[in-house]
Amino acid sequence: MLTPAHARTSVAPKRVGVLVVAYNAATTLAKVLDRLPQSFIDGVDHILIGDDASADDTHAVATAYQSGSTLPLTVVRHPENLGYGGNQKAGYRWAISHGLDVVVLLHGDGQYAPEVIEDLVDPLLAGHADAVFGSRMMQRGAARVGGMPAYKYVGNRILSTMQNTLTGLDLTEWHSGYRAYRVDALTDLDLDSYSDGFDFDTEIILGLHAAGKRIVEVPIPTYYGDEICYVNGLSYARDVTMDVVRFRAAQMGFGSGSTGLDETAYDLKPSPHSSHGRLLDWLGSRSPGRVLDVGCSDGQFGALVRAQGHQVVGVDIVKHDGVAERLDDFVEADLEQGLPGTGDPYDVVVAADVLEHVTDPARLLGDMTAALAPGGRILVSVPNFGHWYPRGRVAIGRFDYDQRGPLDQGHVRFFTRRSFERLVTSNGLRVVARDTVGSPVDVLARGREDTTVGAVANGVAAADRAATRLWPTLFGYQFLYVLERV
Repeated sequence: MLTPAHARTSVAPKRVGVLVVAYNAATTLAKVLDRLPQSFIDGVDHILIGDDASADDTHAVATAYQSGSTLPLTVVRHPENLGYGGNQKAGYRWAISHGLDVVVLLHGDGQYAPEVIEDLVDPLLAGHADAVFGSRMMQRGAARVGGMPAYKYVGNRILSTMQNTLTGLDLTEWHSGYRAYRVDALTDLDLDSYSDGFDFDTEIILGLHAAGKRIVEVPIPTYYGDEICYVNGLSYARDVTMDVVRFRAAQMGFGSGSTGLDETAYDLKPSPHSSHGRLLDWLGSRSPGRVLDVGCSDGQFGALVRAQGHQVVGVDIVKHDGVAERLDDFVEADLEQGLPGTGDPYDVVVAADVLEHVTDPARLLGDMTAALAPGGRILVSVPNFGHWYPRGRVAIGRFDYDQRGPLDQGHVRFFTRRSFERLVTSNGLRVVARDTVGSPVDVLARGREDTTVGAVANGVAAADRAATRLWPTLFGYQFLYVLERV
């Protein structure tokens, strides 16, 4: 295979392919292929034309072009319409199975300029990106000069701003269909779970962002001709809005997840209104002593306890990077098998969001009690299954596990305030103090304190805290306890 001039600096030649998505593109498809630069054609590995069950002569035009061209073309006609996203999925599966390194998405209707295709490929060949998007908005005013209707321009800007705000990205345009991807980046995404519709392009951005992939934008010219638009603008706006709202909700812990051992570190919740913040307040009111952090994760919470003057020993099933440096000592153990011996008795045992992860919480609570020094106390936080969110999921028959939160995929036991306090009593303990914290809505404001989203999030969080005070068993997200032996 020949290597294009722009790829000759690469360590090894890259196999570059093009996916041409076509639907009723009989009048434009051949012109689009004719406009591909010769320098690009000289090095392209393959071009796949995906005819999505067109009602016109798109397939006949494609096969005729194939027979009379030296381009490495493959023409596929889907027997039934897969949808815009479904057509892309089929093409990307083809690119993966054929061992391509880079695949470019090109529309057969001529809306995107084939002449600048190398601008999208270059950052990928240079190793600077995992995905490159052509943007019509990077050059001020260029989209309108190129013929983009005013209503589409305004809608594009409004939606892109909203999507950036909710996701933390900073793309100039979310709605361009001119894109290029590293194929190995696509293999890291669950493409089959994405939409078959036009919001597939938004879902793939969210997938790349969640996977930590590098997205680069390059400016492209805007072309609007007599092509037929098959996008229902209102439905499309609704779909992409719901996509990013669901993505943001998943970041907060609301969203589907699978059960099983979660070996990732838990996020530290530093807010004074969070469970970690309240537990730190309780610990800070005590004289320095020995503290056992049960389920210490990566030790970030324990490090804050240590900074208060306490000696902190952590226990967890996974030894995360840096945990030994953050704590005075660390014991790697499966709490499902009970609490291991950890030396001298402790003044305080902390179990922050732990008991719900073991099948026999009574046994673990008993082991924690046995580890206490005389006069010692146990500090516990547990999620509230009586919170309105899990209640609602159960009421409408949609119970399932989430990525985190009250329905965390790692939870094997669920507690209400009454059931947990019954567990406390049965273990020979009594409640010295209790508290309730609301939903972590203020996490939406992190890094956005001076924005409208930050102001709204903080306002909603304040309202949620007020509701939690009025009705803790319904609006309480977590229950916190100080316990001691009877």
